[in-house]
Amino acid sequence: MTKELDRRTVLKSTAAGTAVAALGGLSTAAFASGRQTIRVGLVGCGGRGTGAAANTLDASPDTTLVAMADVFSDRLEGSKGHLTQRGDRVTVTQDDCYVGFDAYKQLIARDDIDMVILATPPHFRPIHCEAAVAAGKHVFMEKPVAVDPAGVRKVMAAGKLADEKGLSIVSGTQRRHEACYLDCMDRIQNGEIGEIVGGQCYWNMGGLWSHAPREEWTDTEWQLRNWLYFAWLSGDHIVEQHIHNIDVMNWAMGSHPDRVTAMGGRQSRIDPTYGHIFDHFACDFTYPDGRQAMSMCRQAVGASGKVEEHIQGTKGRAITHSGGTRFEGGVDWQYDKANPNPYVQEHKNLLASIRGETQRLNEAQRVAESTMTAIMGRMSAYSGKDLTWDETLNADLDMTPDEYAFVTLATPRIARPGSTKFDDELWGTTATANANG
Repeated sequence: MTKELDRRTVLKSTAAGTAVAALGGLSTAAFASGRQTIRVGLVGCGGRGTGAAANTLDASPDTTLVAMADVFSDRLEGSKGHLTQRGDRVTVTQDDCYVGFDAYKQLIARDDIDMVILATPPHFRPIHCEAAVAAGKHVFMEKPVAVDPAGVRKVMAAGKLADEKGLSIVSGTQRRHEACYLDCMDRIQNGEIGEIVGGQCYWNMGGLWSHAPREEWTDTEWQLRNWLYFAWLSGDHIVEQHIHNIDVMNWAMGSHPDRVTAMGGRQSRIDPTYGHIFDHFACDFTYPDGRQAMSMCRQAVGASGKVEEHIQGTKGRAITHSGGTRFEGGVDWQYDKANPNPYVQEHKNLLASIRGETQRLNEAQRVAESTMTAIMGRMSAYSGKDLTWDETLNADLDMTPDEYAFVTLATPRIARPGSTKFDDELWGTTATANANG
């Protein structure tokens, strides 16, 4: 893995300084090469945030978790209890814990934090990324990085500011850091399966967790705790989950698509516990040179699973999935080398970038484009309209609620293809109307 990364994405030793300078130089928060502690703050203490914090501790003996923030105190305390089992590299005390909608501001304002992990529900990613970069922090942010075009544009702007400040940003699209994918994509780009003519990608699976409303919860709290099932928080599962596969297709194609035709619906998620999102999508993405990629995702209890990408070339086909890649249909090759944990490797690469040991990494623009590709697919499926990249990226769609507070909050409408506008915020329905679609 190290050899592949060195050859493809990093410049070692004296060359590293030149490469970093060309990209805007090191920030004042960056570290010289060598064993030097990087102090980390965690924003978003759910399962993925806890996992990401553990991953960055595993990535280097010179990382320390010093602060944590979450909207809910029980989530924070549960995460803290899990992470403090790792010993003295977690120094979080009660004074280092921040709770509430503005908790991220208190954490990011600390001068002793070098890097922040952003792992709240995706809706909050743009404002958290913007604040972290403005404060001069390096960033690890989970995917996706937005749920609507307004958020995507905010992340793109934050990425440009990070370049000006010399800050490093890595996103949680871990396939971009996985050895088997890197080797496979290198071979594809070297022409081993010929010219790429198209592809397909899939994330089909069974069901996921959900939380029914509770009497003691406000509408806001229920939606936040059940965030997967509300597009304003998750982006719908095509954005929250299927972005992994869509990102691989953009990687293989060398760009984002410029138009999409999509469909989707809600056949198995008829219980109000599942909010208003769809349970299946199918998208036909067309790239600027006319090549097409078909995308399919489904979440339904009892349904078959398939999570992989197919990249079709004129000489053969690449089949890729986490943990393994291969060629077939004319070219015989299969990845058979070590494949280190990509969830840890992405943090290793970020930490090396922060310390100035490699070329500086800034994945904000790339992951914003992959996020927008998935959002474009959702907007097309929700509306039943063929859409272009420009009209969706520039759409005046911002699904932010009127306020961040624990109040009565309308359940968003279920989209109805053919009548829902592609830039509809989907707010303002009654429970009865929502049940009727």
